[in-house]
Amino acid sequence: MSFTLKIGDKAIPFDLPATDGKNYTLDSFSDSRFLVIFFTCNHCPYVIGSDEVTRKTVLRFQDQGVGFVAINSNSKNTYQDDDFPHMVKRMEEFNFPWVYLYDESQDIALSYGALRTPHFYVFDQDRKLVYTGRAVDSPRDTSKMTVNDLDRALEELIADKAVSVPVTNPIGCNVKWDGKDRHWMPADACDLVWNQ
Repeated sequence: MSFTLKIGDKAIPFDLPATDGKNYTLDSFSDSRFLVIFFTCNHCPYVIGSDEVTRKTVLRFQDQGVGFVAINSNSKNTYQDDDFPHMVKRMEEFNFPWVYLYDESQDIALSYGALRTPHFYVFDQDRKLVYTGRAVDSPRDTSKMTVNDLDRALEELIADKAVSVPVTNPIGCNVKWDGKDRHWMPADACDLVWNQ
């Protein structure tokens, strides 16, 4: 069994608190035809570097039936900046157009097999995985990006086409697992694809 969800796998249910004071489940987004779930955090330079590109993607596709859910699973014991109060502060400061959930137990990150921040998962109308990996090829410095895999996947999905590149390697910091060295990854967590 691979660490990360495979193409065709179903979205895994969750019930997590958000920075807006509400709790959200997978069913909370049933009105969205398609759903993007991405694992992110507050401190990672790859997240910070690409958040505005992600914002553009959300603003472009949210009126076309795509829902967007961000999940922070990083241990606050590894980086205090990744705790819930800092999540709330970051959303207040930047007003990102997505729901921002806190996976303090890290159970959801494990069940999805989140490798890095950011790591994107795109689900179709049946909530089956059709794309996983990076959004762009240079998230830390988007002035150097040449490919936006997330936009392409969503364009194809909305056009009822098969996603032409369904798997890429996420690019970013590894998820910060509680009680582990900040660079630790589970033994079965490996690159999704070797050649891009």
